[in-house]
Amino acid sequence: MSNEKNRRDFLGYTFAATALVGGVVSLYGMKRAWDPLPSVLAGGFKSVDLMPLKAGKPKTVEWRGKPIFILKKTAQMEKSPRDLIVNNERFIIAIGLCTHLGCIPAWKKDMWKCACHGGAFNSSGTQTFGPPPVPLKLPEFSLKGNTIVLGETGEEYEKIASYLASQV
Repeated sequence: MSNEKNRRDFLGYTFAATALVGGVVSLYGMKRAWDPLPSVLAGGFKSVDLMPLKAGKPKTVEWRGKPIFILKKTAQMEKSPRDLIVNNERFIIAIGLCTHLGCIPAWKKDMWKCACHGGAFNSSGTQTFGPPPVPLKLPEFSLKGNTIVLGETGEEYEKIASYLASQV
């Protein structure tokens, strides 16, 4: 009978160990399924150093699948409450989609022009011609030294966003 009891104990322990390992593997798999994909996490925030930008030549970066226009303004470009000021330099940050139908405007000399229906936006992102109903939209950002972090809401974003909201 002792041999039979040892055999039952062994089978019981084996079953318990198998169930424990299976449970742990299942929980790990469920956690992995619930976690956001690495591409989603990477798309949430993007850092852009403003200092290498050349005045009058916008840089376009992709953030959350959208083009973001970043323009370092020249001294001749109009001043705007929408300007982001970093080290006495003025910058404009805007989502690069026309507010009429979502086309991507191109930079032509000193303004963004939309080829779809002839809309135009000045160097401050304000619509100046054509069908766009509102200025280029502002992406969420925060300022950390000379770098903007897209996807975070900072003090500078709040200031510019409240100005834009008052213009509607």
